[in-house]
Amino acid sequence: MTEETKKAEKKEAEPKKHEKKGEGMAAELSAELKSILKKIAELSPADKKVLGLEIVKNLTVLELSEWVKSMEQEFGVSAAAPVAAVSAAPAAAGEQKEEKSTFSVILTGIGEKKIQVIKEVRALTSLGLKEAKDLVEGAPKPIKENVSKEEAEEIRKKMAAAGATVEIK
Repeated sequence: MTEETKKAEKKEAEPKKHEKKGEGMAAELSAELKSILKKIAELSPADKKVLGLEIVKNLTVLELSEWVKSMEQEFGVSAAAPVAAVSAAPAAAGEQKEEKSTFSVILTGIGEKKIQVIKEVRALTSLGLKEAKDLVEGAPKPIKENVSKEEAEEIRKKMAAAGATVEIK
């Protein structure tokens, strides 16, 4: 950045003594400020971006807040993000392709090896003998709920090996 640009930047960032508070671009520009703005207009877009960032870096939070408000008034826009539109977009995307992340393994049938199924249910759930027996005899009942797909498949394989039939939901 040239020395002339730095001087212009400082002068542009400094408030003019003759300007009243609240007056910005709408106030009449001094000849000196018009000259600076003319030089800025001749800069490349990349240099304008650098200059703008340097100006913003040197502002206090209060000055930046006032600057944003004046830009909102000047251009008739708001810097606030439209909350409803932002939150609605991910919801719509989620509806299109929603993959289930948790599953329930439901015991649907016990087969001929009731004792083996009870043993496997006990091993998988840490239930006592009576609770596991009641679960097996009360089929269809969930063995485990809110498990990952991999864990649900593993449970299905173990229960099938014991002679039971299960359903993954």
